Amino acid sequence: MKLFTVLTLALLFLTSNPRAAKDDITKELITSKGRTRAYYLYVPSTLQPNASTPLVVMLHGSGRTGISLVEKWKDLAKKEAFIIVGPDSSNTQGWGSPQDGPDFLRDLVEELKTKYTINPRRVYLFGHSAGASFALEMSLLESEYFAATAIHAGALTNQDIGFIEFAKRKIPINIQVGDSDEFVPLKLARNTKDSLTAAGFSVELIEIKGHDHWYYDQAAKFNLTAWSFLKNYELEKDPQYRKYNF
Repeated sequence: MKLFTVLTLALLFLTSNPRAAKDDITKELITSKGRTRAYYLYVPSTLQPNASTPLVVMLHGSGRTGISLVEKWKDLAKKEAFIIVGPDSSNTQGWGSPQDGPDFLRDLVEELKTKYTINPRRVYLFGHSAGASFALEMSLLESEYFAATAIHAGALTNQDIGFIEFAKRKIPINIQVGDSDEFVPLKLARNTKDSLTAAGFSVELIEIKGHDHWYYDQAAKFNLTAWSFLKNYELEKDPQYRKYNF
């Protein structure tokens, strides 16, 4: 009888606490600008009740979807107790404005704030490849909304350097790039850092010897480096979102 009671209570606990029963990445939908968009969400079971939790928004590379980054960050997010979300770009081959941001990213973050106790001053960006370059652009357009940004294998092109002028805040930025990257030459990453530094930004550029553009085999190492950087930063005041007419 006692065993039956224990099993019944355990079943009731799991049923009433979905996070206790599952610790999985979920695919969710959101409506933004009248369009239904997909994103992948991981809310770790290690979160403390009502804790003010950091959020990392991650932007995938070309030909991928949001899960390609979320699944690589899951273990770290569980260990460090923060939420991660990976939206799909409107075109899997890349990211673009205005369809993918900044409004869409803002809509996604604000939606998640209504469901979870996210710390609004600790919302971060991470991106790889095409998502990395777009994350840089979004950081500069919404420097008072995101606390900090870390990227792998991305940079600002000469045409994109002008985004620097839009930044109202010197958002901290971390860039990891391989010295053998065939798509993002080291020279371009260095030029990005130099341009940002000249404008007063704090930029950490990590040049990885013998590394190319590929992220996935060493993702755990890159993610730990990114998170070790991001978690040090918090907005000094509540986030301010800036609207643009593209």
